Amino acid sequence: MGTLLSEHERTTLVDLLRVAFPHDRFPVGPYQRTALAVVDAAAGNPRLHGLLLQGLADLDTQREVGFSNLDVETAQLVLRGIADTPFFTAVLDVAIVALYDDHEVWEILGYEGPSYDKGGYIDRGFNDLDWLPDPRIESWIDSTVDSTVDSNEEAPA
Repeated sequence: MGTLLSEHERTTLVDLLRVAFPHDRFPVGPYQRTALAVVDAAAGNPRLHGLLLQGLADLDTQREVGFSNLDVETAQLVLRGIADTPFFTAVLDVAIVALYDDHEVWEILGYEGPSYDKGGYIDRGFNDLDWLPDPRIESWIDSTVDSTVDSNEEAPA
């Protein structure tokens, strides 16, 4: 992950990402690659680099144990507390794209990838709506009209 972060900072970043994007089925690899994408983005952006270094340091220095040693519930509370900070939003801006653009993640989630190079989705079975429930027959408007009121009379107030 480059020399921008120490080993401890890299571990903290990966653990932050695992708490921010909790998926039981994801191995550590996609989170490590996402952390690498964040570090790469920081390498070309001095502001992000500073936010990243300060934010990771703050995660560890504001409590008795380091962020990586927190249980999941406590770590989630910590992230909720920093949700609106420039550090966290900057990390998320890079991480959300990097994590869900990872082909290993696509495979785990069952996403087949973009369809433009395969002629689109319509001719690949995605127009088959058998998986949807049958639609309602009555409309909302029909069900709200009181059949006992003559349409020429005013409804009681």
